[in-house]
Amino acid sequence: MSQPTPDQIARLRAFNRRYSKALGLLDEGYHGSDLSVAESRTLYELAQGAARSAADLQRELGFDRGHASRLLGRLERRGLVERSPSTEDGRRRDLALTEAGRAAFATLDAASESIAGGLLAALPAVDRQTAMAALGDVERLFGDAAPAPGEIVLRDPRPGDMGWVVERNAVLYAREQNWNADIEAVCAEIVATFLREPDPSRQRCWIAERDGRRLGCVFVVRDSDETARLRLLIVEPEARGTGLGGRLIAETIAFARAAGYREMVLWTHAVLEPARRLYAKAGFDLVESHEYEAFGGTEVSETWRMDL
Repeated sequence: MSQPTPDQIARLRAFNRRYSKALGLLDEGYHGSDLSVAESRTLYELAQGAARSAADLQRELGFDRGHASRLLGRLERRGLVERSPSTEDGRRRDLALTEAGRAAFATLDAASESIAGGLLAALPAVDRQTAMAALGDVERLFGDAAPAPGEIVLRDPRPGDMGWVVERNAVLYAREQNWNADIEAVCAEIVATFLREPDPSRQRCWIAERDGRRLGCVFVVRDSDETARLRLLIVEPEARGTGLGGRLIAETIAFARAAGYREMVLWTHAVLEPARRLYAKAGFDLVESHEYEAFGGTEVSETWRMDL
């Protein structure tokens, strides 16, 4: 694994400095209280039921035993936390918020929600959606575990989606197949033709999305009055194995049948084994292949076909 560059490290540190200020983490007391950030987070964990013992806090928050003991001692002396013998394990003492602790947490929670709401309210709706997708990326890349994924939805394209289609095709094929920029030119031409020659009754694009993050796409375009062509199927690595690829292909087939086409064709390459398996499973047959020079190397071009 490669090492981060000094510029990357500096940028992450700058982000931490900026948002520790924006979220009120540098104030003398957290959100106007006389509690530290660690003390406030402890109240949160107890209020949510995520921790029931000192050992739970150590595990959830990464505290060492001494730090957890000192922190809980302060909260107990202030009457915010109490301990009682566990009903499940006689060797353990369970933690709980007192009435005063619950009131203190409610005040902190309201302040935290107000600050977060204010940051989001300052953004246009489309930028809030972008921010939520970016936060999902950060959680996925830096978190101990990915958050529970939402439902993947298929939708019509919006402004900006077509640029993403071209970009992601180029990036994924470069990364996974070492193809050169010729593939980006091919994809750009397909997208440009689709946009210049709209025909909603016979051509369509689907964008797959989850929690505001685009995960895949596919197109149906008109080859002739009787022939539809499937184009630009991609699925982001994080969505592979979810059945999304087969779902996108099924949408194209259903649309082509409803539009009155008699057959559907597609162009792919022998090296793209996962896609080829999806096409075969959907009912396409390989009808032609040939070797040629493309995308910076020698490839095997394939045409697949199915009756509708």
